[in-house]
Amino acid sequence: MNQHYFDKPTDETAVLSVSTLNSLARGLLEECFPSVIVEGEISNLSIPSSGHWYLTLKDSHAQVRCAMFRNRNLSVKFKPANGAQVIVKGKLSLYEGRGDYQLILDSMSEAGAGALQRAFEVLKQKLQHEGLFDHAAKRPIPAMCRHVAVITSPTGAVIQDILSVFQRRYPGMRVTVIPVPVQGAESASAICNALSVAQRRKDDLGIDVIILARGGGSLEDLQSFNDENVARAIHQCSLPVISAVGHETDLTIADFVADLRAPTPTAAAEVVSPDQSALLKELGQVEQTLVRHIKSKLDQYKRQVEWLGNRLQHPGRRLQDQAQTLDRLDTRLTRVIQQIIKQQKGRLQLLTRALDTVSPLKTLQRGFSVTQTEEGQLITQSTQLNPGDRILTTLKSGRVISIVDRIN
Repeated sequence: MNQHYFDKPTDETAVLSVSTLNSLARGLLEECFPSVIVEGEISNLSIPSSGHWYLTLKDSHAQVRCAMFRNRNLSVKFKPANGAQVIVKGKLSLYEGRGDYQLILDSMSEAGAGALQRAFEVLKQKLQHEGLFDHAAKRPIPAMCRHVAVITSPTGAVIQDILSVFQRRYPGMRVTVIPVPVQGAESASAICNALSVAQRRKDDLGIDVIILARGGGSLEDLQSFNDENVARAIHQCSLPVISAVGHETDLTIADFVADLRAPTPTAAAEVVSPDQSALLKELGQVEQTLVRHIKSKLDQYKRQVEWLGNRLQHPGRRLQDQAQTLDRLDTRLTRVIQQIIKQQKGRLQLLTRALDTVSPLKTLQRGFSVTQTEEGQLITQSTQLNPGDRILTTLKSGRVISIVDRIN
């Protein structure tokens, strides 16, 4: 602590005015106590029309006057009252007009909340240093969720608000409520267990995302969501977790470590539920595109059919063409056959004349005869016969059967 000592008057008989004395005392106090934090109970609270606060801060053994000017007390988030236990921060001073020793306050918080706030800041810094708040560690929220697990109180207004949003925006959403107490001594362990249950059932139930939700409240009410075990359970969860705790101005450790922070439970439900009116509009656009595509394809196929139809002849016309072709081929075949027959007939006549030239019949017509054995063997030498053999002689007209009498 910086200390400053004022020089004593050189003359011990020098007389100080009251104003000078109070001024010197004020300077000494402000120099030695520029910032102090004090806890005590409010009494004698006075709030005049100026908006400044005047009060006495006391404990069981002593008290000190305090003043908190309007430009400072506007930042206080609660309404002070006599008997309230508070923690204040300010500088020690002296009101020279009355010679009153007093604290000039810069900030004020409820005593319980102050301790919780300090613990909140310590845990926040610790987890942030470990990387639990890093953006790279956060899991993406699915673009199209079909099944949501909601960890919250089953009897509060929060679950009704969430279900109302789903009913309005996307009635087909499947919702599994995992009931937990959202404040109290057992709530933190219950929330950790609920996160574990959701992970174990994610495959058989098809859970896509978890919403961790509760309504607003004081720092004490939200303490379960500032619990270190809850924070680590959220960080280690295999499912994406959306923190929807308190009002928009409330911040918890769960908000920092969750994969997404929603300002309210209603907003969390809106994040994971597509708007059915928007889906219907998008579906209508897809339908129009599909209809245009189908119409284009049908027009294309229609043109192809027409083109093929123009190329395709009627079966009757094709039969007529084939009949004409058959007649033409029949005529050609008849003509060719006749020509072949004529050619072959001429050739036969030539062969006949040639054959007649060497034919035995022609020889017989000139007065010759042909003699054969009974077996039909032509006899050209007498040595082929013996007396008594029967022979057959063919004449120009008729045949003669003879018996050989002798051979010359």
